[in-house]
Amino acid sequence: MRLDKYLSNSGYGSRKEVKSLIKHGQVKVNEKLIKDDSFHVIPEKDLVFVNDLKVNFRQNHYILLYKPEGYISSTEDENYPSVLNLVSDYRHAALFPVGRLDVDTTGVLLLTDDGDLAHRLLSPKRHVDKVYRVTVDHSLSDKLIEYFKVGILLDGKTTLPATLTILSDLEAEVILNEGRFHQVKRMFSAFNYTVVSLKRTQFDCLTLKGLNVGEYRLLSESEIEKLKNH
Repeated sequence: MRLDKYLSNSGYGSRKEVKSLIKHGQVKVNEKLIKDDSFHVIPEKDLVFVNDLKVNFRQNHYILLYKPEGYISSTEDENYPSVLNLVSDYRHAALFPVGRLDVDTTGVLLLTDDGDLAHRLLSPKRHVDKVYRVTVDHSLSDKLIEYFKVGILLDGKTTLPATLTILSDLEAEVILNEGRFHQVKRMFSAFNYTVVSLKRTQFDCLTLKGLNVGEYRLLSESEIEKLKNH
C-alpha cells in the first residue's frame, strides 16, 4: 500500500494533506525518514510514525452519527445536504450510510467504507435490531401491537414480525429487523396513522449515548467486533 493512502486511511487527512506531511519530513517508516509519498508499506508489518507518534492503521472507517433533520442519507442530492457534510474531517474516506433515514428522521446512522459489513447488517436474514421512537397524530390502539407482531402487508409482501410498545397516547417504540423504504411510516399509515416525528434510537449495539444532534464519534473496537459478528 502507498504511504499516502496508508496515512489517509488512518485519519491524517486527504491525500493532498498527507503528501504535505511526507514532503516536509514528518513521516518515518521503521524509524527511517521517508519523503516519497508512493513509498510502499505493509500494514501488517511496517511501523509508521508521524511526528514520532506511532500511527494506528485503519483499513476501514466506522462512524456513528446522530443524524439531524434536514439532511439526506445519501452521498449527494439536489435538494438537501448530505449527512457526509457533517463528517468533513473524514472527507478523504469513501464513506456511505448503512441504510437510510428520511430527511425528517433523526437518530442513529452508521457511516462506513466497509461494503461487506454494510451488506451483512442490511440483510433481513441477519436480524439486526433497529429501534425507533415514534410520535403519531392520534391515539394509539392496543390492537396495533398484534398487527405489528404478525406482520403488515406492504406492496404485496408482508413485513417481518416487529415489536410495538405503546409508551403513551401518541408515542410508541418500534423494533424492526428489516429496513424497507419508509417502512415505519408506511406500517402506521396502513392503519390511518400519520407519523409526526420519527427517531432511530438504536441500531444493533449502537445508541445515541453521549452524542448531541449533529455530533458523531468513531466506533470502539468492541463495537466494530460486535457488528462484524453478524
